[in-house]
Amino acid sequence: MIKANFISASEAAQLVKDEDTICTIAMTLVSASESILKALEKKFMETNHPKNLTLLHSCGQSDRKDGIQHFAHEGMIKRIIGSHWGLQPKWMEMIANNQVEAYCLPQGQIAQLYRSMACGLPGKMSKVGLQTFIDPRYEGGKMNERTKKLGDIIDIITYENEEYMFYKKIPIDVCIIRGTTCDEMGNLTTTQEAMKLEVLPAVLAAKCHGGKVIAQVKQVAQTGTLNPKDVVVPGVFIDAIVVCDNPEIDHRQTSSWVYDPSYCGQLRVPQNTIEPAPFNERKFIARRATMEIYPGAVINLGTGIPNDMVGKVCSEEGVSEDVMITVESGIYGGIQAGGIDFGIGQNLYAMINHHEQMDYYNGAGVDITFMGLGELDEEGNVNSTKMGSKCTGAGGFIDITQNAKKVVFCGTFSAGDAQYEFIDNKLVILKEGRITKLVSKVAQISFNGSLAKGKNQQVVIVTERAVFELTKEGVVLIEIAPGIDLQTQVLDRMQFKPIISESLKRMDTDLFKQDNRFGLKEKMKERKNDR
Repeated sequence: MIKANFISASEAAQLVKDEDTICTIAMTLVSASESILKALEKKFMETNHPKNLTLLHSCGQSDRKDGIQHFAHEGMIKRIIGSHWGLQPKWMEMIANNQVEAYCLPQGQIAQLYRSMACGLPGKMSKVGLQTFIDPRYEGGKMNERTKKLGDIIDIITYENEEYMFYKKIPIDVCIIRGTTCDEMGNLTTTQEAMKLEVLPAVLAAKCHGGKVIAQVKQVAQTGTLNPKDVVVPGVFIDAIVVCDNPEIDHRQTSSWVYDPSYCGQLRVPQNTIEPAPFNERKFIARRATMEIYPGAVINLGTGIPNDMVGKVCSEEGVSEDVMITVESGIYGGIQAGGIDFGIGQNLYAMINHHEQMDYYNGAGVDITFMGLGELDEEGNVNSTKMGSKCTGAGGFIDITQNAKKVVFCGTFSAGDAQYEFIDNKLVILKEGRITKLVSKVAQISFNGSLAKGKNQQVVIVTERAVFELTKEGVVLIEIAPGIDLQTQVLDRMQFKPIISESLKRMDTDLFKQDNRFGLKEKMKERKNDR
């Protein structure tokens, strides 16, 4: 009988050699192979090996302290190719300080690139990334001065008179994955994982290029006892398996939970046990943003206010079953966790693979996406990927926004210690933020306003005090909050002059209801009748 190769974490670390390209599969801390990552870090700290590695990862993989932060040591990683570092302060610092070569690619393009590589192709073509900072004619995804001196890892190609990005293959030497259970042959399941991710395409990409696959699991079952439908990776593709010896620390379902069956679809929790979100400016923004939805819409939630608040508002307002909420990780419906646990949810209706979710976002395009707002300029360009020297990266932002039928950007009007009160159906600014977000020119183009205008994409920008629309004529101010002075608290605090709508409105006073629903279900019915 075929037998799996069971080894210790320290033995697994010996399989990684200097100069290797390592691919890790996880999102936030979900499915992070902590035993293996820690063993590699320990080996490097003690021996200075393995060194000069290339780290390839599609999703951000940390909770601000663990995950691929274990690799954030100068000399251990020579080059990082990833999509998001917002929850990885060490990596953002190393990138800002030019301690590592750093390329940012769209999250979905990396996940799908694994599949192209698994097929033996030289890369993948896509329109995703055109006319953003990923485009080699702009920045080529190079995130610091050290990287700008290097060659491009993306080409521009023309096919049937149309431009495409061509993401070149990145051969994988070692692929590190995680599962819940494997049998004695190594057949691996992910039944208790909170996401499906892109495990098999990455494994097959590594095997196609002669690479090794190392898996971490929580437990081992007798061969023949696993449901074959539950097997995500056949054992013949796995070179070594590490059984985690401390699951409560190193095999957590996600950062905040060791294991909760409601996050992997094995339990539904009573709806009334889910606490309402506290009323503040974030909830106020989310409420106004949800007024853009309509019955039957398929919506996507990005990180920040969208994921943390929009889903909760929909639940509180009783409209969760009137729309289909999705997140880039591949989840459908339910109530989404937020912050360091982004991408998971309770009471889900469906969960698909990460790369397949990106197929939908890149192809048909979601009806409405709600995304965070970093900076907005007069051309309608949005920067949500690099603020000053701190580069959070794109994540799935570009994959989703470029093809969504409607984009709703959600964010405060300014940033940095702003303070607000909501009194008598009015917004009171107690303290203005230090950082202007509506600027003459964004620092980095994450979303190209001209491209959006050219394809008649609907774009709405929602802040706590003002709502804007992107039209062919430019950025149009369409609403301001009651209690806000148009000149001193909006126009004077922008670096460009917006077009002011002839029918400028006050924001709906129902949004200020702090202890009750604000009536979203009824407003959605009105919107349906208007469509």
